Amino acid sequence: MWTEKGMGKKGWGNGFWLVCAWFVGRERGRFLAVMLMLSTILSGCAVKPGQDEGALQKNEDGIKIGMTFDTFILERWIRDRDVFVSTAQKLGAVVDVQNANGDVKKQKEHIRQFIEEDVDVIVVIAVDSYGLAEEIGRAKDKGIRVMSYDRLLQGVASDLFITVDSVKVGEEMAEAILKRLPDGGEVVMICGPETDKNSTDMVQGFEACIEDSNLTVVRKTYAKAWTPEYGFQAATEALGDVPKIDAVMCGNDALAGYAIRALSERQMAGSTIVVGQDADLEACQRIVEGTQTMTVYKPIEGLAKKAAECAVQLAKGEEPVQDKESFQLTSDGLKVPYLGLDPIAVTAENMDEAIIESGFHMRDEVYLNVE
Repeated sequence: MWTEKGMGKKGWGNGFWLVCAWFVGRERGRFLAVMLMLSTILSGCAVKPGQDEGALQKNEDGIKIGMTFDTFILERWIRDRDVFVSTAQKLGAVVDVQNANGDVKKQKEHIRQFIEEDVDVIVVIAVDSYGLAEEIGRAKDKGIRVMSYDRLLQGVASDLFITVDSVKVGEEMAEAILKRLPDGGEVVMICGPETDKNSTDMVQGFEACIEDSNLTVVRKTYAKAWTPEYGFQAATEALGDVPKIDAVMCGNDALAGYAIRALSERQMAGSTIVVGQDADLEACQRIVEGTQTMTVYKPIEGLAKKAAECAVQLAKGEEPVQDKESFQLTSDGLKVPYLGLDPIAVTAENMDEAIIESGFHMRDEVYLNVE
C-alpha cells in the first residue's frame, strides 16, 4: 500500500498505471465479454444510412394545424383548447395554438404566420368574424384548409363551420324564461358582440321564441367585446335605470355574473330570472345557490373532439360533411359546410345529470357554497 505523499506526483502516476494494467490483466476475460456485449447492443441501435433523415422527413410531413383563439379569459376556451390538442395529437397532428387576447390585429398576424409556416389547416375562433376575410383568402389561395370554429367567418367561404346551434341556444333561454313567467314580464337583453354571428343568431332564436308571448323586451344592449371590462359596462348600463326587471337574458355566463352583481346592488338577485350560456363553473354554482336561473350547456368536449377529427380529415383532403344540404350562409350568401351540435338547458333540477354525471364539473366544486 502507498500514499500520495510517499510516492510523489510522478510515482503516483506510474503506480496508477501499474494498478490499471494489473486489473485489466486480472479481469481481461470479463472486460472483453462486456465490450463484446456493448458492441452488439450499439450495432443493433445504430442508425442505418438515411434512416434518421427518413424519420425527420416523416415528422416534417405530419399534419400541421394552426389554431388561433379569440381569448382565454373565458373558461370554456381553455377546455376547447385542451380537448382539441389532445385529440389532434392522438391522430398524429401537431397543433400550434395562439391567443389573440381579443385583438383582431394580433389574430391577423397569427393567420399570416400560419401561412408562412405552410400549415395544412387553420382553425379560427374569431375575434371579429367580419375582420379576417383578407387573411383567410390568402390562406385558401395557398391551398390551406380553413375551419370556422364556433363562430362563422364572414366575407369568405371557410371549408367547414362547426359549432353548437346558437339559434337553439337562444330558444332554450327563451323557454326557460317563459316557463317561469307564463303571464309575461319585463325582460332586459344583454347580448354578446354584434361582430360575433353567434350573438346575433342567439338573439334571433330568443326573439322568435318570445314573439307571440306576453314578455316585453324593455332594453337590449350589445357588449363591444367578450372581455370583462366591456361585459361589466354592458350589464351596468342595461340594468342601470330600468325601473322594473323580471328577467335578464345574457349572451354568456360571464355577462350573467356581471348582471347578478348589478342586481345584488339593487337587492334583486335571486328574485330576478337570469339566464346565460356556457355552463361555467361559477354559473353552475350560482344556479344551485339560487341567483342564476339557467345556463345553456354546450357540449364543449364533444365539439372540440369532433373539430379536431374534422381538421385532420380536412388536412387529408377529405370532406367531413357529406350532406350537401347541411350548410350555413355567410352574410354575403356564401355556402359553408356545417356541423352543429345541440345545446342542453341546465337548471338546478338537472344539474347533477347534465353537468356532474357527464364529468364537466365536479360535484364538490358545483356545490361548494351549498353543502
